[in-house]
Amino acid sequence: MIEAKNITKNFRQVSALKRLNVSFGGNRIYGLLGRNGAGKSTLLNLIANRLIPSEGFVYVDGMPVMENDTALGRISYMSEDTLYEPSVRVRRMFEWSKLFHPEFDLAYSDTLAEKFGLDPRKKFGQLSTGYRSIAKLIATLASGAEYLLFDEPVLGLDANHRQLFYQELLMRYAEKPCTVILSTHLIEEVSALIEHVVIIKDGSILLDRPAEEIRSMGFTVSGRKEDVLAWCTGKNILGSQELGGLMLAHILGEPGGIPEPLTVTPLDLQQLFIHLTNA
Repeated sequence: MIEAKNITKNFRQVSALKRLNVSFGGNRIYGLLGRNGAGKSTLLNLIANRLIPSEGFVYVDGMPVMENDTALGRISYMSEDTLYEPSVRVRRMFEWSKLFHPEFDLAYSDTLAEKFGLDPRKKFGQLSTGYRSIAKLIATLASGAEYLLFDEPVLGLDANHRQLFYQELLMRYAEKPCTVILSTHLIEEVSALIEHVVIIKDGSILLDRPAEEIRSMGFTVSGRKEDVLAWCTGKNILGSQELGGLMLAHILGEPGGIPEPLTVTPLDLQQLFIHLTNA
């Protein structure tokens, strides 16, 4: 289990995280969500020992992460930052990864490179933004680590490659259970993957609950605009969308007494996120 205990991180006069307490474990896929500047990347960098907390401690399976190779060896972190030399060839990059993660699967990395259309003979600096992301994704997926951390993993990827990443992540998770922390702004794309949601707002934990519990907090109702508006009067509406004469409304509460012309579906996670982070 990864545990962040009473974590504060200050950058000069700015507190990026404020006495934050959160844990990740149990072989689940976590969605780490928050608006720009909320503190998501700071938290991931603290977990990976790329930053030092101003106060508090981070533990991995009971071991402090600070300059602890045993604890850090259980983590593989794909960040937005590029830490590889531009002159390094992709294949050598994977081989070096095995020095940090002895369970790194070179055969699996080769298979993933072929699926993504990544030429392992190319130098990292010759890759496009999308293929640099792909190379880092592959290095994390093939690491064999018990904790996989992804910070905006699909940056620069087209729709096909994003879908392939989500498929490969689920396959890796099913074949070798692990704990995944997925930080992304593309909430709609990952909502079906996420088992537990952690929302950070202004450096503090706003919400930390299983995804199913969150979805049960409300529902979405759809139908003809006039029918939806009539039924929603007095309800706690998170948001709505209109298309022609049709309307979707996202409601907090229990879906009771809904007339037959209207359709009920589970609550949209992104709409709840917008509501909570705007409050």
